[in-house]
Amino acid sequence: MTTAPGAAPDPDPRPDPDAAPGPLPDADPDPGPAPARAPAPAPAPATLSAVEIAAAVRSRTLRAVDVVASALERIERADPVLCAFLEVWGEEALQRAREVDARVGAGEWLPLAGVPIGVKGRHGLRAAGPLLAAGCVAVGATSVPGPGTPWQTWGLGRYGRTVNPWRYDRTPGGSSAGSAAAVAAGLVPLATGSDGAGSVRIPAAWCGVVGLKAGNGRLPSADRTGLAAPGVFARCVEDVAAYWDVMSGANEGRATPSVSFDRDEPPGPGAHDRPVGRYDDVPTAVWSPDLGFDSPDPDVVAVAHSAAVRLAEAGAIRLVRLRAPLRLDDPAPAWLALRTPGADPAPDPALALAHRIRAANDSRLAALFAEAGLLLTPTAPTPPHGHDGPGDRYSTALTWAFNLSGHPAISIPAGFGPDGCPVGLQVVAAHGRERVLLDVASGPWTGGPWTGTCVRI
Repeated sequence: MTTAPGAAPDPDPRPDPDAAPGPLPDADPDPGPAPARAPAPAPAPATLSAVEIAAAVRSRTLRAVDVVASALERIERADPVLCAFLEVWGEEALQRAREVDARVGAGEWLPLAGVPIGVKGRHGLRAAGPLLAAGCVAVGATSVPGPGTPWQTWGLGRYGRTVNPWRYDRTPGGSSAGSAAAVAAGLVPLATGSDGAGSVRIPAAWCGVVGLKAGNGRLPSADRTGLAAPGVFARCVEDVAAYWDVMSGANEGRATPSVSFDRDEPPGPGAHDRPVGRYDDVPTAVWSPDLGFDSPDPDVVAVAHSAAVRLAEAGAIRLVRLRAPLRLDDPAPAWLALRTPGADPAPDPALALAHRIRAANDSRLAALFAEAGLLLTPTAPTPPHGHDGPGDRYSTALTWAFNLSGHPAISIPAGFGPDGCPVGLQVVAAHGRERVLLDVASGPWTGGPWTGTCVRI
């Protein structure tokens, strides 16, 4: 038995086997009130999901200021190695946390009360307004790629290059590099990102966390090309769902986006959140290892396909075959031509080709979603590359098609490759059906890193 320093040991409550039996004590007819139990210790914030933190703060089991102080301490301890943050807003965050505690104390119900979050880049607060109104506390700006490279799957933090928490010699992906690394390492439970070609889904896959790209036009975006959409990282799908509830609720009634999608009705949060392509209430899903044009690494394909099979065996989806295999055109020429209009205008032939590729792929995806509810692929075609770059491989090969088409997509942890790094499974849904993605990813599946409690490193 252990005791606190300087305290007398508690008497052993077990009976002495060598003691002589004695008479039973007389029963006390009025024993009085039972002794008060010591209050249960408050849970450690680092072990809690965002949803659990918010519930504890609302119930006054935890104070937001203590949760945020704990996150800041973890950041200061780990970030010199991870390099996940560009800036840390310590005093501002603590003051914000005190304000959250005051709001809770005044009886205000905050869905994300006291949840520490990272925001992507120095301007990330601009898109985080609904989260802050819901009680989140921004603790800092997470790293993004620095100057000097044409590739974006890396980050530069205040201490240097951002590292992958699973292998420090590998990149976490990008461009939302610091957000993915900070969530994977347990520095914060939630962090924002933006996804213009896979910038949420790829780092989510390579860091072993959940990453959602909202459908294009469903949430506000400053990207004039219409290719980028907001997104989020978390260690469990429940936290991503909480993010979506706050962000989509804050944007009820938004006008139809300027990007035109092939759909029967205009988008809007909740407009399409009903079952589609279902059989016995289970979404049908199509597996594609390569979208018909890429050559992903066989080890990555095997891990992602195994996760898709586990989802089917658990009853989350029903895998089906299309009447004709999905064969998209490689979206690279279209994405590259459309990404920088005005800054470096593409020649007319390149733009014409981009529009042809986009129209052809939109038509093929519309046909797929007329037959099935979901499309499953590996998130990235390769494992995380080293800090010297990806070489001649496009890490975005399996993701940027859905920035062109505007479909919502989520990356969920699928397992680990032979190099010990995480692999992601990408799940894509029809326009406006983010809720279907979250429902499929959040069930009680067995054998996957996203099972039950959050993934923790």
